[in-house]
Amino acid sequence: MASKDVIRSLAEMRLYSGLSESVLSQLADMAELRRFGSGEVLFHEGARCGDLFLLRHGKVQLQMRVPGHGSIPILTVGPGQMVAWSAVLGTGEMTTSAVALEETEAFAMPADKLKELCEQDHDFGYQFMERLAGALARRLVATRLQLLDLFASELPRISVKEEQRG
Repeated sequence: MASKDVIRSLAEMRLYSGLSESVLSQLADMAELRRFGSGEVLFHEGARCGDLFLLRHGKVQLQMRVPGHGSIPILTVGPGQMVAWSAVLGTGEMTTSAVALEETEAFAMPADKLKELCEQDHDFGYQFMERLAGALARRLVATRLQLLDLFASELPRISVKEEQRG
């Protein structure tokens, strides 16, 4: 994929929209387009991963191992969303597994290069971390809603009067 096409694709993603052409160019230089077939694993829970993935096309299901239940789907993400943010914020140990639900394309960006760019350009670093935090907050809410839906049949029912007292 030509660099201008990568820059345009990245600029259309919420995480990178509105960034300067020079920063987008640096991001495009480090981005590697990877393709995953349906059912292919991007990474495994507990494994180390050094890349942040930004989905260009397709859908990815995040799964978590639950003792006695196997792998449970906790969230599905699509174009413009990211997976493997632990590579940037933590040790790189993945908290979930990610499985492509269909043919998927993702930009893989080395976490160490992203962190280096954040340190070199503090304005970019602030914007990137602010957007990353916003994306994580949205992900947390979506995951909570999906988990509530998953376990809704097991939750105790309370009356309106009990809810108002609580």
